[in-house]
Amino acid sequence: MTDLMRVALVAGEASGDILGAGLMQALKTQYPQIEFIGIGGPLMQAQGLNSYFPMERLSVMGLVEVLGRLPELLARRKRLINTLIEAKPDVFIGIDAPDFNLTLELKLRQAGIKTVHYVSPSVWAWRQKRVLKIRDACDLMLTLFPFEAQFYQDHQVPVRFVGHPLADTIPQQADRAAAREALNLAHEQPVVALMPGSRGGEVSRLGSLFLDAAVRLRTLRPGIQFVLPCSSPERRAQLEQMLVGRDLPLTLLNGRSHEALAACDAVLIASGTATLEALLYKRPMVVAYKVAPLTYRILKRLVTSAYISLPNLLAERLLVPEMIQDAATPEALAQLLAPLLDGGTVQTEGFDVIHRALRRDASVQAAQAVLQLVGRN
Repeated sequence: MTDLMRVALVAGEASGDILGAGLMQALKTQYPQIEFIGIGGPLMQAQGLNSYFPMERLSVMGLVEVLGRLPELLARRKRLINTLIEAKPDVFIGIDAPDFNLTLELKLRQAGIKTVHYVSPSVWAWRQKRVLKIRDACDLMLTLFPFEAQFYQDHQVPVRFVGHPLADTIPQQADRAAAREALNLAHEQPVVALMPGSRGGEVSRLGSLFLDAAVRLRTLRPGIQFVLPCSSPERRAQLEQMLVGRDLPLTLLNGRSHEALAACDAVLIASGTATLEALLYKRPMVVAYKVAPLTYRILKRLVTSAYISLPNLLAERLLVPEMIQDAATPEALAQLLAPLLDGGTVQTEGFDVIHRALRRDASVQAAQAVLQLVGRN
């Protein structure tokens, strides 16, 4: 009779819920006698997690918002530490949410519980001294990208690069014609996807810039059409206001960002995780980003990496243009996008190499690493 294994997991937002559910499914396949406790969303609960409280209570972004919720977050974490120490799981897995999970992991590890952190914080880019806390808090770090694993090896943190689940699920060749059919886009005209971010602040800084770039690109390439996926009804309303007075053949979508990427020829995109999705769809891109001037001055001093976008970090070279702050003008963005409509093969060939490297059956790899850590492989 196989011993029952108790696994505790904590995810703080929707992306973590997706990762956690995939990991739980892989763990059950490899070790059926398993019980899950902790905090997660609907996908993790569907895999059998008994969530102590709603995951949404941890989903908070922005400094002011965090400060307003800080007493609740600290109280919940304190209670969770006590509950998990009493439950004595075989292993604890913190999924992303490093500000919440790393302290949790440290306390549990000090209590003799094995700890895993799944998804590296950006310690390689800024605040590198956080790696010392990670070394104290984690028995194992699971990374989605190979350059992250190298950083942890250099700092004597046990690590395993497992690959990225999106690289497993996104096909190596997306069907552009089928995506255009689904979105009612003309097949014979070039399509550019505009992706100015999912948060209100990002859209307020980049939305008008991207639309102005689209207007200028249209003068360079007549007959072009645009598609813009909106992450929420609020973002759609925000962008509809920005479109007033602009004459653009643009289709606003409610979500459907993957279909937009599959359908397009090139992408104008905000720096962030969406650049990885564009890479996996093999769509040539121009990356742009703007933050408040004071924030930019502070980050310029703190950030140590040569690049800001994931495609360039993964390629370890300037594979895609990065237009930051004052360099991001409508004219510059349009000039860089225009030639990409003819194929952008230098980018897409590089993207294909990266996709193959990240396609490793991530959930299975992560489950194997966890089971190996606790001696149940």
